[in-house]
Amino acid sequence: MYDADKRKLLSLLSHAAIFFSTTLVSIGIPLAILFVSDDPIVKDNAKESINFHLNVWAWGSVILALSFLTFGLLGFILAPAGFILHWGLTAFALLKVFGNPDRPFEYPFIFRVL
Repeated sequence: MYDADKRKLLSLLSHAAIFFSTTLVSIGIPLAILFVSDDPIVKDNAKESINFHLNVWAWGSVILALSFLTFGLLGFILAPAGFILHWGLTAFALLKVFGNPDRPFEYPFIFRVL
């Protein structure tokens, strides 16, 4: 049997890593949790968090490129929408994991690499 408090803490930490930094730390923390933990739910949450952060970086690059191509016009629309969606989904994931730590959270509409 797996420790419920440890499961909740590591799952929350995986999804909340983006609040510490949007650089490599947001991928590094869930990656470390993925390799250290033996709990399958925690591993699934860490994988999902890594996939989400990679998607955030990819879509951020697309928004940046479109902003340059349109001289910033699309950046005024897409960047705030991207930030709201990014932080909103992260907060939603934290609430779901906190409410039901026995089920891994799956972000909607992302490409899964792992």
